[in-house]
Amino acid sequence: MRSGVIAEKVGMMSLFQENGTKIPVTVLKVDSTVVDVRTKERDGYVALQLGAGKAKAKNVAKPQLGHFAKAKVEPKKTLVEFRVSDDCVVPVGSEFCASHFVVGQKVDVHGTSIGKGYAGVMKKHNFGGDNATHGVSRTHRSGGSTGQREWPGKVFKNVKMPGQMGNYQTTVQNVEVVAIDTDRNLVMVKGSVPGFDSAFVTITDAVKLSGQKGLPMPAGLKAAAVSESASETAAAPAEEVKE
Repeated sequence: MRSGVIAEKVGMMSLFQENGTKIPVTVLKVDSTVVDVRTKERDGYVALQLGAGKAKAKNVAKPQLGHFAKAKVEPKKTLVEFRVSDDCVVPVGSEFCASHFVVGQKVDVHGTSIGKGYAGVMKKHNFGGDNATHGVSRTHRSGGSTGQREWPGKVFKNVKMPGQMGNYQTTVQNVEVVAIDTDRNLVMVKGSVPGFDSAFVTITDAVKLSGQKGLPMPAGLKAAAVSESASETAAAPAEEVKE
């Protein structure tokens, strides 16, 4: 089981396929550094603790500053743990790259939805509302009856009512990776994902589609991507001379 990554939601745009089909995509910038490795001997389970975003030292508690100093990384805004298998553990300080994912792969994106504040039933649950005439007075956008009379004399659980809309943890599953930009560390996925622009989300391999082939093992790291591009650049002139 591979690790997921933390990414920053940049925004949405459109891409065009070769046949001219327009695809709406969300651009996610991968920003993940391994801060700590959880082991069975010390913690009882195997996981990678990743950090993302730059935080000012004055805004970070002293215990956390010591935690980052031990890993020899800059203070991070957010920390997330990902359970991994023993063969997918990478060293502390490793930086994940967009090459951790491949085009055509299905992923799950988890984040916090945009908060809309206190909303009524028509906006929150798409209720139709009451009549605009026929004697209806001041209840055009109300939810109507919520319970019964004498028996059972209570309101059942999960009745749709007004309340807080948005600002909750949600996951979009089986999202397709449309394109990858390793130079700018961008992953473009089809459709929308939860969260506002500049919000942090987590990207993991689709849990319902295990066994996807062609994925980098144990992970797609930034140092490996740089070395591959350098080797390709060095090999290009040699091929031209050979011809």
